[in-house]
Amino acid sequence: MSPENIYLEDKWLPFNGYSPLINVYRTFHDLTPEIEFIINSHTFPVNFKKNKFITSPLHRDKCTYLILNGIVRGYMKEDNQEITTWIAKEKEFVGNVSNFWDENEPSEEYVQALEDVVAIAIPYTMSKLLYLNYHIVNYVSRKMTQLHYLQACERALISRLQSAEKRYLRFTRSYPELINRVPLKYIASFLCMRLETLSRIRSKLALQFTE
Repeated sequence: MSPENIYLEDKWLPFNGYSPLINVYRTFHDLTPEIEFIINSHTFPVNFKKNKFITSPLHRDKCTYLILNGIVRGYMKEDNQEITTWIAKEKEFVGNVSNFWDENEPSEEYVQALEDVVAIAIPYTMSKLLYLNYHIVNYVSRKMTQLHYLQACERALISRLQSAEKRYLRFTRSYPELINRVPLKYIASFLCMRLETLSRIRSKLALQFTE
């Protein structure tokens, strides 16, 4: 959690010579050489082993992370029960949002790698520096925030569907790439149902498909 930048000048050698975050920003707007220099200087690659925590309530994080490879989930604990609140994959950002605005703000969320994860660490200090000094980055951030808002709306919609089967069917349409990568117990938790219920729904749908 909150790994330090231990890489030397060749840290971007495995990534075509520059931070993959630059490619993400470029999909929204061209960047100036100065912005790219700051991104290359401050961001750095990190690895998290399967089942390890990326952030937790016991740790005040100082970075957000762009996932290059792997699956990550966020969850909270209630009466010793883990409640999965979101699941993210490649090309998505993860981290503790509350710590971005205040590193001393307590958080109830755990962020855990469900596979071996390769990511790019994005220090909060760098993000704030870019926001304050470069209107291009503010534009890029607004476009990215719009996408994250749509994702949050989809998660909220799924959780409000009354039928467990409808929630699962919506999940398969919205997150088809996660169905065979994420353990069923986490999908069940995300969909607000028991694992036994999810297994029964999947069996029913599989039987309908073969008939």
